[in-house]
Amino acid sequence: MLAFSPYISSFIDQIIVSIPYFKPELTLIITFIGIIIASLFVDKYWDKASFTLTIAGLLLSGCYLLGQGLSHVEMVGFFDMIHIDTFATSARMIILLSTLLITIFIQQRHQHDRPLGDLYAVVLTATLGLNLLTMSSNWLMIFIAVETVSISSYIMVGYFSSNKVQSEAAMKYVLFGSICAAVMLYGLSLLYGFTGNLNFDAPSHIAGLMEAPKLMISIALLFLLTGIGFKLSFFPFHVWSPDVYQGAPTVITTYLATVPKIAVVVLLSKLLAAWLAVSFYFSDFLAYVIIIIAIATMLIGNLAALRQQDAKRMMAYSSIGHTGILLMAVLVYQNNESNVLLFYLSIYALMNIAVFIFIDSLEVSLGNTSIDSYKGLGKQSPLLFTSFSIVLIALIGLPPTAGFVGKLLIFSKVFEQYQNFQSFGLLALLIVGALTSVISLFYYFKIPLNAFLRDNVDHYSVKSNPLLLGIGLFCTIAVILLGYSQTSYCLYFKKHFNSFLNTWFFQFILLFLYGT
Repeated sequence: MLAFSPYISSFIDQIIVSIPYFKPELTLIITFIGIIIASLFVDKYWDKASFTLTIAGLLLSGCYLLGQGLSHVEMVGFFDMIHIDTFATSARMIILLSTLLITIFIQQRHQHDRPLGDLYAVVLTATLGLNLLTMSSNWLMIFIAVETVSISSYIMVGYFSSNKVQSEAAMKYVLFGSICAAVMLYGLSLLYGFTGNLNFDAPSHIAGLMEAPKLMISIALLFLLTGIGFKLSFFPFHVWSPDVYQGAPTVITTYLATVPKIAVVVLLSKLLAAWLAVSFYFSDFLAYVIIIIAIATMLIGNLAALRQQDAKRMMAYSSIGHTGILLMAVLVYQNNESNVLLFYLSIYALMNIAVFIFIDSLEVSLGNTSIDSYKGLGKQSPLLFTSFSIVLIALIGLPPTAGFVGKLLIFSKVFEQYQNFQSFGLLALLIVGALTSVISLFYYFKIPLNAFLRDNVDHYSVKSNPLLLGIGLFCTIAVILLGYSQTSYCLYFKKHFNSFLNTWFFQFILLFLYGT
């Protein structure tokens, strides 16, 4: 203790200087404490106290985030453990807005005896962990953030467990997540042993990776990807997704399929931007591993989705397939060029929230999530199923939706990298991405096919929650408008990547999309 006494003053000064950078997260922490108090003492008199406090806390945190975004100043704080730049601020804003919509979703779908105040507190805890993931480049902070999100997710999945299927889903999630966390922690200990530094973008850390034995560094990187792979549910760490997505309440499935992926994709993109910029063994090894994982994830996710007859299970495999597209975007991310990745993350959140809101509305009315039960319902609920179909078209990547623009921008970036480096792996990514987009058309269109072209044999009727239907319509309209608003992006790529638009590959994509 005496050895550290000369440094205590400087430590305190560093913390005090860093606190203003942490205002959005401090707001979430204070709101978390307030919700605990409200759920204990206020909710019994006013049952919407915790919900109102949660919304107010998220909005106030968003105001601080907006201030950070408008300042356009990069900030480093807490002993170089967090780096706040425009990319991190934009990603946190997407996370916050998605959490806000899902919080309203939770409040509108409360059909259980258990109080919602505790669940709101858990959601805020997960949001805090996700914010830390987008800001941190320190492995210790990253692991704490990952575990914060993981433990919060375990609680959310098991919170409303009322039957064997839901309890089994929660147990599988906890066991698989715990194993992946332990493997990741062992990999991080190896990285620290090789480098003696916990900041992955520090020159000494990268120099240590260069000097480490190739076999051991390969093992450490694979162990590291285990924890990241669990949160992103890419191959081969995707096996938990279908059971958990199907067994958890739909509103919790919405959160798991959307918000954590945004933060982990941002973290992975920063990691690869720092490491792939170095021309050395570990950077080449990591790039090829990510390419192989992305190809396998797209193929397995989309091919498995073809066989599914349950909407939530189908969306689980769809989410796995989209993770492959996100990995494509991560591979071509470069510092100060985050627009394409942020755009796709935004529309990914909108599309998933809308889809699960529609699935939930149908589940409440029909009592199940079977696609066959949607037969003939398009005539009874034309607004719901028309919006549902538009969002599914966006997930496929067909014009005129933002899904098409997002995939086009990602494919263009990957093709640009292929032209620069002539990497067969990048070409394989493009081909598999195009093929799996075509494959996705066949399982997504099962829903409008049943809804509009088949008869309602069982005479079901659909009663939608007006507020949730309004959120679903808002997301649908946003997906369309974002597609049109990004015309300037398309013109930019047409101007600067005419070679891509005129290649056999792009013509191959158009042939499949329109020929099918």
